[in-house]
Amino acid sequence: MVASSKRQRLELEAELASLCNRGLELARREREDCRALLSILRGLETLHGRIREELFQDALPNSRHDLYKLLREIEENGGWPYIERMRLRQLLACLAVEDTTSDPSELGR
Repeated sequence: MVASSKRQRLELEAELASLCNRGLELARREREDCRALLSILRGLETLHGRIREELFQDALPNSRHDLYKLLREIEENGGWPYIERMRLRQLLACLAVEDTTSDPSELGR
């Protein structure tokens, strides 16, 4: 039973790695298109939310003991999955750097 579970976990990890690689390929293909990249990020955020709300919550353990084991495992293996958003200040800083590197003669055009 344990060997089967380990094999299933390895298969899951391999499938997930393949999915992540495909997503990264898609993003690299669109590397010059900020709007396309933003769309990809929004899609990933939507996927994250749907998995959490539609599947993960229903799969949570029913007993306190099993819930405790899950929470301990989450903490030991890197914490809760989180999709970080770019902070507005970071975005503005990027714009400021871009603005200072622009040709001043272009400003009036």
